[in-house]
Amino acid sequence: MDKNVSDILARVRKIELKTRRLSDDLFGGAYHSSFKGRGMTFSEVRKYEYGDDVRTIDWNVTARNREPYSKVFEEERELTLMLVVDVSPSGIFSTSSQTKIEKSIEIAAILAFSALQNNDKVGLLAFSDTVERFIAPKKGKSHLLRIIRELLVLGDRERMNSQRGTNLNEAFSGISKYLKKKTIVFVLSDFIDENYEKALRIVNKRHDLNAICVYDANELQLPQLGLVPIKDLESGKTAYIDTSSTKLRKAYEEKIQRQQSYFEDTFKKVGAPVVRCEINDDHVKKLLAFFKSKS
Repeated sequence: MDKNVSDILARVRKIELKTRRLSDDLFGGAYHSSFKGRGMTFSEVRKYEYGDDVRTIDWNVTARNREPYSKVFEEERELTLMLVVDVSPSGIFSTSSQTKIEKSIEIAAILAFSALQNNDKVGLLAFSDTVERFIAPKKGKSHLLRIIRELLVLGDRERMNSQRGTNLNEAFSGISKYLKKKTIVFVLSDFIDENYEKALRIVNKRHDLNAICVYDANELQLPQLGLVPIKDLESGKTAYIDTSSTKLRKAYEEKIQRQQSYFEDTFKKVGAPVVRCEINDDHVKKLLAFFKSKS
């Protein structure tokens, strides 16, 4: 077996063991109670009991049996989860032991195994400045492991040396193109982008949209290190900049703050919930708190 292939499979297995245990122990019930099914379906009829809503009385059965019978309905639980994951090169930035893309993949795996536990379909839309990969939603463990494997391949550091940016308009347009039925959508990104409100609104109207912003706090400001080479992970260009320049640091921080403010304000305007997860945060606690707020 090719060394790269065996390495990927080993990483898939490691993520499976770690995240499936968490999903089984912590997230199964939380995920289930956080998202409603598509509606109510008829289950059976039974004799009317005191306190039943009179609107549920089945008048045909009642007439035949000459005593009141009620219809019983159950929630139609089957749901679809779409993981929309940013695999642009900015994901390899990290001042910690884990990169942003690695953190995102782990969070995505937890969500996917939670959906699997509830017998829901799971799909993937991976994006950079274009839709890199679309995997249609399906059920089953083997399908889920394929999604994790694809994310690991797309997030490979060597591949990320290519010149690709982040385009959330492309991601949201892809969601609208591929998903016709209402779907639970989780977008995992650092949201280093702007001007995507129109596409976001369309997705939010049709789907249950949720955002998880995975970021590194050390990205928010430039350290004073003097003249240093800086490589833009998305354009591939390298330039020497004077980080001791107050004007330069201020301009950088203002740009980052503008993008983060745009992200939070835009999602707030459309009413879609946001989870901010710093690279060193306990993402398990973050997810549990999110599920609790949704239920």
